[in-house]
Amino acid sequence: MKKEIRVLQFGIGVIGRGVSKVLANKKDMKIVGAIDVANVGKDLGEVAGAGRKLGIRISNDLNHVVRQRKPQVAIHTTSSSFKKVFPELEKLVRAGVHVVSSCEELSYPHQKAPALAARLDRLAKKCGVAVLATGVNPGFLMDAWPLFMSGVCTDVKEVKVSRIQDASSRRIPFQEKIGAGRTRKEFQKLVKERKIRHVGLPESVAMIAAGLGWKLDKVTETIGPICYRKTVKSGYITVKPGRVAGVRQVGRGWIGGKCLITLYFEASIGAGESYDSVSIKGTPDMEVVVKGGTHGDIATAAMLTNAVARILEVPPGLKTMKDLIISAVPQGA
Repeated sequence: MKKEIRVLQFGIGVIGRGVSKVLANKKDMKIVGAIDVANVGKDLGEVAGAGRKLGIRISNDLNHVVRQRKPQVAIHTTSSSFKKVFPELEKLVRAGVHVVSSCEELSYPHQKAPALAARLDRLAKKCGVAVLATGVNPGFLMDAWPLFMSGVCTDVKEVKVSRIQDASSRRIPFQEKIGAGRTRKEFQKLVKERKIRHVGLPESVAMIAAGLGWKLDKVTETIGPICYRKTVKSGYITVKPGRVAGVRQVGRGWIGGKCLITLYFEASIGAGESYDSVSIKGTPDMEVVVKGGTHGDIATAAMLTNAVARILEVPPGLKTMKDLIISAVPQGA
């Protein structure tokens, strides 16, 4: 009989709570600990909204939990910033625990933070564990998915990915994150403060390029507001004409003055439709569209939990989703 994988949930925010509910129903996994700075002493099941107590008390003492509960894998869900979470990752790795993280900047950190990425890779190899960041985006829709699709192409000339979301039914934190209801001036101020942005587009551009063996000259990113001439509403916010309804963000990868990778992200109240699409120009051309789009919260929890068993099978070190899939290989590579 196959043994259950012993899992530690590190971070009990929105994503961590969603992951905990999924883990609670996984027959091949067992939650053995929960780490967070809030709700210490409370039952994880109650905090996560699992519908029942799970018999796991939230703790802020990682060393104690690791010694007592001996987790094999930690699902890490605390921040988007690689630099900010590095100390947390370092503690987990030194404790001999494999890590699956939702940290967007960790999804492909080799371009923006090569020194820190190399440091984590060396430490993970020394401690005999693997570290992987994944999720719905980055982690799947705008990087791993197009790379996997390229596996049936003999060559690839251009990649375009679009994620269009009608944010009307999303949580209020998400609607606030995309600037819904703000003036254009307020929106631009928040963009400069990096409070409005989807984290991960440059990382996804770099991952696709690396997976295809392309050496990019540069990666660019633009962020702008989406405004409508009519009033649009969600269950939380009413957006008057001319005010910001959402965000449009585009990441691009350039070679020889040509844009070969385009990642188009749009989320707004009143968009009217949601879909995810990947278009590849190559041999053969490929295009796939997911009508209705992919549910971000469900998909994120699924990607993180489904990666738990896989992380135990790969060699030690810092991994990316590029390392786990088959993609097109350029001629002569």
